[in-house]
Amino acid sequence: MSEKVLDEWAIALRQKKAELEACQKEHHVQSCTKCEKLLDCQLRDSYVKAVYDSMNKGTGGGFEF
Repeated sequence: MSEKVLDEWAIALRQKKAELEACQKEHHVQSCTKCEKLLDCQLRDSYVKAVYDSMNKGTGGGFEF
């Protein structure tokens, strides 16, 4: 069985995800969209940034969908 090695971006993403999930649990919501602080939440903003950083490994740039 091989062990999965995480890079710094994946580690940061896991940490931010855990923080976000803890906040959701504390506020008794299943999703940030149900939270009254949705548009003014630094925790959620830092999670979104961690997602983008993990996708581009911190090199910046835009995403095309």
